[in-house]
Amino acid sequence: MMTRTGKIAPKTGDTYYHQVYELVSMIPKGQVATYGQIADYIAGCTPRMVGYALFHLNASTRVPWQRVINARGEISPRPGEGGSGLQRELLEAEGIVFDGHGKTDLKHYRWRGPPPKWLMKRGLL
Repeated sequence: MMTRTGKIAPKTGDTYYHQVYELVSMIPKGQVATYGQIADYIAGCTPRMVGYALFHLNASTRVPWQRVINARGEISPRPGEGGSGLQRELLEAEGIVFDGHGKTDLKHYRWRGPPPKWLMKRGLL
């Protein structure tokens, strides 16, 4: 399987990858989450691992990878496909506003997290 960057996606046990993709798919248009926010819901996962999983998505994915940004409210630099410019373009098309320093207001745009039913099912509530 080819990734957005034209590389072959690693074959994994799909464990945390699928958990990352499930969570990221819950983020609605017009909202963002941080890498750490996603990692907090997955046992043994770090923000870097979330970034790695998103980097290896298939080019035709329906997972809204662009909705995950860093804890400063900025887009982290990414190689290929226009770098972080594509991510910003996609987020702005969804109504996310960035200031002159490339930051967005996490108090305004941050996703509140998965629904309580999802959390309860996984013993997180």
